Amino acid sequence: MLAFEDSTVTVDEPKSARLEARTKPSVKDAISRAATLNGVEVSSFVVSAAYREAQTTINAHKVTSLESEADRAAFFGALENPPKPVKRLRQAFALREKLIVNAD
Repeated sequence: MLAFEDSTVTVDEPKSARLEARTKPSVKDAISRAATLNGVEVSSFVVSAAYREAQTTINAHKVTSLESEADRAAFFGALENPPKPVKRLRQAFALREKLIVNAD
């Protein structure tokens, strides 16, 4: 049996926020069974798993991976010589100025 590792243990703040979810009975049963097999409450099991996945997702979005030389050349070329904004982009910025009071 794998040991349960609470991924939220390093978060040093009180447990004051609530999280609720609706799911199918078979999904709930599987989660409950897994929590029981790990010897923890369902809420601890769910929050820990969701937090771990959230951290993975957030970290994946922090990284831009340019695997090929062509990708790197295109990316850095666009940074060094950005294309002029097309009409739709200029329109979008103009609309943003109208809609957002403190746009800049």
